[in-house]
Amino acid sequence: MKRNYFGTDGVRGPYGGPVVNEAFAARLGEAAGRWVGGTGRVLIGRDTRGSGASLAQAVANGLAAAGLEPVSLGVVPTPAVARAVRLGDAVLGVVITASHNPAADNGIKFFLGTGIKLTDADELQLEALLPASASLVRSEFPQIDGRADYIGAAQALLPSNALVGWRIVLDTANGATAATSPEVLRALGAEVIGLGDAPDGLNINAGVGSEHPEGLAAQVRSTGARLGIAHDGDGDRCVLCDETGSVIEGDEVLTLLALHALGQGRLAASTLVVTVQSNLGVDAAIAAAGGRVVRSAVGDRYVSESMQAEGALLGGESSGHVICAEVSPTGDGLVAALKVIEVMLATGRPLSELRRVLKKFPQGTRNLKIRAKRELAACVALVAEMAAVEAELGSQGRVLVRFSGTEAKLRLLVEGPSAVVVEAGLARLAGAAATDLDVL
Repeated sequence: MKRNYFGTDGVRGPYGGPVVNEAFAARLGEAAGRWVGGTGRVLIGRDTRGSGASLAQAVANGLAAAGLEPVSLGVVPTPAVARAVRLGDAVLGVVITASHNPAADNGIKFFLGTGIKLTDADELQLEALLPASASLVRSEFPQIDGRADYIGAAQALLPSNALVGWRIVLDTANGATAATSPEVLRALGAEVIGLGDAPDGLNINAGVGSEHPEGLAAQVRSTGARLGIAHDGDGDRCVLCDETGSVIEGDEVLTLLALHALGQGRLAASTLVVTVQSNLGVDAAIAAAGGRVVRSAVGDRYVSESMQAEGALLGGESSGHVICAEVSPTGDGLVAALKVIEVMLATGRPLSELRRVLKKFPQGTRNLKIRAKRELAACVALVAEMAAVEAELGSQGRVLVRFSGTEAKLRLLVEGPSAVVVEAGLARLAGAAATDLDVL
């Protein structure tokens, strides 16, 4: 059965549209309250979007109408909400965010009392409980400090003053980490040069953050920094830049963390979980070191579900979601950065050297903006071209085609023996997609 409102990571869309508005937020809050049942506290955090406060209040109204006690954590990173829910005797957590999307969008995602995101089945059940209309009663919505415990826990991951002498460029995307990540790094002794650190409600992800790391790279080069770190708007992603100004992808981060843990005998179940989007070079590197790679569907909550099933504690996505489950049950951009720094400190090697553990297969991607999604099986020309390209690649590559779970986009990926073969395959797939879909 198909979900009507939830996508890959919660409910998301243009603020003021048919889904992301105060009336629907109140209905969703009431449905969530009915679904979780009984009474108890629900902790609600948000990113820096101008629409966040009113949507948070609307969700709180709905939760209160269902008999629960909503409490605001204020502006905090998504992983801070997951931590607070898990440790704070709450029955549910809510984050008002559209992650890496522009300021005009917003969204709503939920955490169980364990700090884990809802499953597809959970979301289906929740949708079935949506009331026909929204509660018009404004609830009490007290606020508590949602930052202090998160900051303290992150700071404790490294020894005191571990970063004295380090110069780090930090891009917080004008988002939820603007007041948390720099405090942690400075408390550990680092000199922090900030980018995207002046949120005004309208500039989240605007040319900064993990989606736009070129400014980070330039600053690392011009300031002689040892490391660059970029988050997305809600702080669950991490994109790094080495001391040469070269951007490091999520696959490289995951591989170096996994190989270091394997070498220390500390990679749980000798397993790294990645998604179908990750480069085949990850599998080769981990297998050569005696570990194994398990692949999940795209989306950090699917990674998390696979990690639980496999007994793994490390997993993530090429986009920069990294889950270090011994620390956080969900993706945490700051934790990921600190874990990489931990490897740098332990080995005495710069990131430009550590990243070499991954030898990627030639890979290319294209994101096609489309007017509307449809079932992939109904895209006859595209499905036929996918089969043809896959047959030609054989064991030397692969094809991945999927619709984005959060945007009106078709995502194409081809890996193969050479860049020429990859680009030719992408061009063929894009041409076939234009036959079946209204590509903008």
